[in-house]
Amino acid sequence: MDKIPSVDLRDFLSGEPERKQKFVNEIGKAYEEIGFVALKGHFLDDKLVSELYGEVKNFFELPTETKQKYEIPGIGGQRGYVGFGKETAKGFKKGDLKEFWHFGQYLSDDSKYKSEYPDNVIVDELPKFNEVGKEAYQMLEKTGQYVLRALALHLGLDEFYFDDKIAEGNSILRPIHYPPITEEPDDAVRAAAHGDINLITLLMGAQGKGLQVQNHKGEWIDAIAEPNELMINVGDMLSRHTNNKLKSTIHRVVNPPRELWGTSRYSIPFFMHPVSGMSLNALENCVNENNPKLYEDTTAGEFLHERLIELGLIKK
Repeated sequence: MDKIPSVDLRDFLSGEPERKQKFVNEIGKAYEEIGFVALKGHFLDDKLVSELYGEVKNFFELPTETKQKYEIPGIGGQRGYVGFGKETAKGFKKGDLKEFWHFGQYLSDDSKYKSEYPDNVIVDELPKFNEVGKEAYQMLEKTGQYVLRALALHLGLDEFYFDDKIAEGNSILRPIHYPPITEEPDDAVRAAAHGDINLITLLMGAQGKGLQVQNHKGEWIDAIAEPNELMINVGDMLSRHTNNKLKSTIHRVVNPPRELWGTSRYSIPFFMHPVSGMSLNALENCVNENNPKLYEDTTAGEFLHERLIELGLIKK
């Protein structure tokens, strides 16, 4: 496959059985073959997208010392600001050429996860930053819920199989700033080749070249979405849970041509995580003689902790 397939969530939401099944078939095929789709018909409107990009740019344009106030020690970068070059892809020594922010789950005061998740960090200098971030988080979470319902049907599970596993899940909204490149990068790239940790990732900002996906022949292909599309890919948790029936695809963000080094790039992925107690053990209907069990049993929480150590965000 040399192009990312495009699907429309409105087919799934239409109430028409044939259109709903069409969406299930299309997204299931795409995730088995390349692990990425471009999705139209999601719950983010143009106004919210515009406001979010505006607030994100406002934040990253703040002075470095102001941003560093929001770098919270001891939480593995799970909330607030993470400075330039701090994250390193698994298997790489060079830090990625990016800085980013993390919005996390919004919990009720009586939630049992209140003590497990760090609090969201409030940016005093930008009154709308957190408000717009919260609205975008919740619309992306809602979109992801329906994508997972379609995938549950594709896998032969109950449509709502994932619902209780993602309710109050440890999902992260990560606005990323790739600053202008001011000197020879010395082998570092904006985001080195990696697979995502989580169930699925919903990415805003995949317009224009930069994001590349490795197909099953080992070829790198450009993943370019239309302005009204999200790029959505399978993460390692879902890949493990389905015994690689749905494939977590290696992807990267390459540096632009030298003539564009002076430009910033912004992208905003939503990493959809389940609650920490979710079992990632291989689903029974994804294991057979031809596809023996590939991974040891684990939970989402254990797997996340292990990967944050590998990324350099948590020290052993």
